[in-house]
Amino acid sequence: MDVKEQIKKAVDKITGDRSLQEQFQKEPVKALESVLGVDLPDDVINQVVEGVKAKLTVDKVSDTVGALKGFLKK
Repeated sequence: MDVKEQIKKAVDKITGDRSLQEQFQKEPVKALESVLGVDLPDDVINQVVEGVKAKLTVDKVSDTVGALKGFLKK
């Protein structure tokens, strides 16, 4: 199983669905298992959870920086 591919798939689905975002914040393992449609071993699901959290954080920071750049250009 390609963990990076699972992270990308999960991030794509979670960022497009507000209720999934809320579920991921409360119960990341359950949210990912429902998104991915499989019950993964603990070591794999924990890697995916951490990868998704990291990617969502990076995307949020990137969006904020982009907004600030746009604001500063005005």
